[in-house]
Amino acid sequence: MRICIYGAGAVGGVIAAWLARAGHDICVVARGPHLEAIRRDGLRVLDLASDNMLSSRVIADSDPAKLGPQDAVIVTVKAHGLAQVANGIAPLLGADTSIVTAMNGVPWWFFDRLPAAKGRRLESLDPDGSLARAMSTERIVGCVVHIAASTPEPGLVSHTVGKKLILGEPGGVNTARTENIVGALSGAGFECVTSPLIEKDFWLKLLGNVSFNPISALTLATTDRLIGDPLVKACMVAVMREVLAIGRAVGVDAAIDPDARIDIARVLGPFKTSMLQDLEAGKPLEIDGLLSGTLEVARFAGVPAPFTESLLGMIRLRAAATGQYPAARA
Repeated sequence: MRICIYGAGAVGGVIAAWLARAGHDICVVARGPHLEAIRRDGLRVLDLASDNMLSSRVIADSDPAKLGPQDAVIVTVKAHGLAQVANGIAPLLGADTSIVTAMNGVPWWFFDRLPAAKGRRLESLDPDGSLARAMSTERIVGCVVHIAASTPEPGLVSHTVGKKLILGEPGGVNTARTENIVGALSGAGFECVTSPLIEKDFWLKLLGNVSFNPISALTLATTDRLIGDPLVKACMVAVMREVLAIGRAVGVDAAIDPDARIDIARVLGPFKTSMLQDLEAGKPLEIDGLLSGTLEVARFAGVPAPFTESLLGMIRLRAAATGQYPAARA
């Protein structure tokens, strides 16, 4: 397949390199020092478990117009980078191109095919509808990522653990679009699961994203330390219970106990969340995609979420203080 990875950072880098190794025609949209390093040295992925380095020569450019139409575009940017994707993705799209959203948080298309609020736009994520216009739901395949990785230097991705990807089309009716992508990713070495309702799988991962990510950025603590402190763990459990209630109110029941969700994170050991990594690197924090979107769903559903609201307020102020979140919105 001809596949473009839009945003070849940590997760995107692993996906791009493995697909290229499997023989697919891979290109990546990247920028800055990361782009320069990929062009110079290839896209390098270090597997920490085996200490093996995979180096892939992939076509890389900052201008999607130079890459041409693809069979699939896998979008792996953070939520705050989606406006740029919407502005640039058109040259990559042919008549049948699929768009795979391999991201954390609530996707902008979350309500498009859910009976509870079919077609309702999430204003906190897509205020002017530009994302929906550029990336229509008919093209979308949602992807929940269970891969832990980081970018210690430009052009280098460090793969810590995990290779599971859960894929499905909005609303739970999967077509050949999903089958083709699952086949390509499975053949590249990923553990792929086809979901009967991808919105549920996004919500299940959201339980951890909304709790672990901002609290780790506020405390500068790795996941094992968060779990190991009884007071912090109790706060995370309270946030998870709120997120569970919000999901159930709109017909998306993650059907898991918070302690069981925390146990999923235990296997990562002393791992830095993506938000903590971004905080330390001086990058914008993924606040709206995780917290603002969740609370917009809560308001729509009439579900109180005081712990999550407090967490949003604190992480916005923390990020705004270092220029990692727009102060006007904090």
